[in-house]
Amino acid sequence: MSVAYVQAVGTPFELGRAHGEALAGPLRAFLGDGLARLDHLADGPLTLTGLRPSISAYRSEIAAAVPDLAAEVEGLAAGAGISEDEAWLLQLRREVMGYTGMPSAGDCTGYARTWPSGRPVLAQTVDLNAYVDSHIAVLSLARTGGSRRVTVLSFAGMLGYLGMNSDGLAIGVNLTTDGRWRPGLTPYLAIRHLLDGAGSVDEALEVLAGLTLSSSRNLMLCDRRRAVYAEVCGTEVRVTEPASREAVHTNHFLHADFAPLDRQSAPDRVNSDARLESVAKGLTRIGPVAEVERHFSVLSRPPVCIADHGIYSLERTVASVVMLPGVGEMHLRAGDPNHATTEVFSVKGDPAARGPAGGRADPAPALQRNSTAHP
Repeated sequence: MSVAYVQAVGTPFELGRAHGEALAGPLRAFLGDGLARLDHLADGPLTLTGLRPSISAYRSEIAAAVPDLAAEVEGLAAGAGISEDEAWLLQLRREVMGYTGMPSAGDCTGYARTWPSGRPVLAQTVDLNAYVDSHIAVLSLARTGGSRRVTVLSFAGMLGYLGMNSDGLAIGVNLTTDGRWRPGLTPYLAIRHLLDGAGSVDEALEVLAGLTLSSSRNLMLCDRRRAVYAEVCGTEVRVTEPASREAVHTNHFLHADFAPLDRQSAPDRVNSDARLESVAKGLTRIGPVAEVERHFSVLSRPPVCIADHGIYSLERTVASVVMLPGVGEMHLRAGDPNHATTEVFSVKGDPAARGPAGGRADPAPALQRNSTAHP
């Protein structure tokens, strides 16, 4: 499975334009496929005109909270040759789907550890519906005048989903839900904002405390010293730092303050508990000084890995990621990790391949350190 790789340096608008130019054809095709594949998931047909009031409400909140990212969305539209509403829709697909209360096939599973005897690591599966692994990209971005670079996983034009930065901060995400969705800063844009603006877990938590997200989530944060998870529900945040220095999370609230607010369906809760237990056992099995491939072994086993079941509307594992913030590497398997190659992306970037100022993209393939298939 091909993973697009976009490197760019520039102003926020220029970064977005580089992203859009590099992936213009695929993004236009995605938007043309049932309105970013939302029609295939909704009870009835959707139209961009019908969604504009919702898009406008979110856009207003996001532009006020993170104007740099709003400018990057504008650049994305210009580069891809799409309307700004379409570029915003690519950021808001999850919000358009909203909370259904229907059981899923599973969802993202993640963990982080900073044991003194091993390298800090943040690893997770990405479980999504609509076969969006057909539109995976890795973005390596740096703003003009700054020294920090970010490397983020993206799906179909998103400015970020999870990722890490050159200061050694890695952030992952798990869906948790209190059943409420409202215009505001989306969790995925919030993650990108944290990576752009924070160099450590401490700094990221300080920034996060000042944000109001559009829906609840768990954020997994890891640097060279700390591994924590931050559960967000409404305007409240609860941070947990296990004494074991090993943080594990699936898709239900773990903090006692939030547990009564959880709106997972009963089958989803059973599945979430099973995945939490599976990861805990898997980490015990691989030990503290584990190579990257051993972390993939934890992510590749059911119930953590959800194989392709052929049901378009249900989640399956579309990517698995192992991030090493201490050395600045993102190891990615696109699609089912049992049948994918491992690609390695350096957050520091290759100076010879780095896009020049002005936001030009380098669509060259990512650095591949391991090209062996895993049957």
